[in-house]
Amino acid sequence: MRIVVLGAGVIGVTSAWFLARAGHAVTVIDRQPAPALETSFANGGQVGTSHAQPWASPSTLRRLPGWLLRGDGAIRFQPQADPRQWSWGLRFLLECGAARSHRNMQRNLALARHSQALFRELREATGIAYDHVGRGILHIHTDRAAFEHARAGCAALVDAGMDVRMVDADECRALEPTLAAAGDLVAGGMFAAADESGDARAFTAALAALAARTGVAFRYDTSIERLAIEGGALQSVVVRNPDGSDDRVRGDACVVALGSYSALLLSAVGISIPVYPVKGHSITVALEAGDAAPTLPLHDEGELLVFSRLGNRLRVAGAATLQGYDTAIDPSRIDALTRRTAQLFPGIALADGKVTPWTGLRPATPSNVPCIGATRVRGLWLNTGHGTLGWTLSCGSAGALADLIDGRRPPVDFPFLAT
Repeated sequence: MRIVVLGAGVIGVTSAWFLARAGHAVTVIDRQPAPALETSFANGGQVGTSHAQPWASPSTLRRLPGWLLRGDGAIRFQPQADPRQWSWGLRFLLECGAARSHRNMQRNLALARHSQALFRELREATGIAYDHVGRGILHIHTDRAAFEHARAGCAALVDAGMDVRMVDADECRALEPTLAAAGDLVAGGMFAAADESGDARAFTAALAALAARTGVAFRYDTSIERLAIEGGALQSVVVRNPDGSDDRVRGDACVVALGSYSALLLSAVGISIPVYPVKGHSITVALEAGDAAPTLPLHDEGELLVFSRLGNRLRVAGAATLQGYDTAIDPSRIDALTRRTAQLFPGIALADGKVTPWTGLRPATPSNVPCIGATRVRGLWLNTGHGTLGWTLSCGSAGALADLIDGRRPPVDFPFLAT
């Protein structure tokens, strides 16, 4: 089949790769001049099945009032005159119930494990380089009560077959010696031995180059204007070329992988999906000789931040702001990331010229479970709504989507969309 993929982020490019590998003729369209220049550009960099526990959880519900009252809280809500924002927020609160949160964790964990297997197969088959670190991820707690409460979450992951274990403060420092400089700040943590990290942008760009060499066509600097639908079937994708001319791209199927912008494109043709942008920030620190920076990927559970070593750089990312499609960098968020880095790792010199700020819009669903599968429009498919798990779930989502398009049931227990 001829398949058009909308979006050249990590989800769109992996979709193109697995579809091409299945024998389809694939064209990828993106408004940017190169792949991975929006949400995938400077994300947290962690590929972790241990991240399958959704943000929508009883723990989040307990901590949410404190975060909202803090100026630099991990989650912020900035009201917009947008009913979709309020609807999303209310549905998020409903998903924080224990039963729903556990169900959503199981769904994401199943897809994450499938993704991890496909990820490793792809890496071994291609030799793709992206500052990969495969030493596990250490989730740290700086609050003693939260650390003790986390034991239940760890037990749930163990029951699901995950290789995770609780570790005390001394073992945290043994696993990542630079944490010793934080003194008694670290109360303990959870270590996920099978998890990984790497540069999502480097991975996506390298995979796009490999895909292009195998015949996938990439049309960059091309904006997606609308979907042309007739008789309940997709007829074409209307785009605007770099020279300003309009064009119609036709195929036997089309995959919408536009992140947060998927919802806007689909709403114009009467398809509603529960995807809303959740703004995140990151800093990338250029490391120098003498900087005592961590080499093991870390997840700071207290502030919902991740620390990932990418060669001679340190990526620090996290926080969540619901404020629509605003993409301006919030200096207060950057300051909070920098302060927390200095607090945990005082041995890093955080001079202004070494810190590069970034922000991006995560396409989140209230349940944190992505939208993957068919729509009611014939020929129109979805691979979007991955929130903070796009990098983690990318290969599994793409492989499963290729199976679905070819009429096969993917080998994973997940609620794929069907007509």
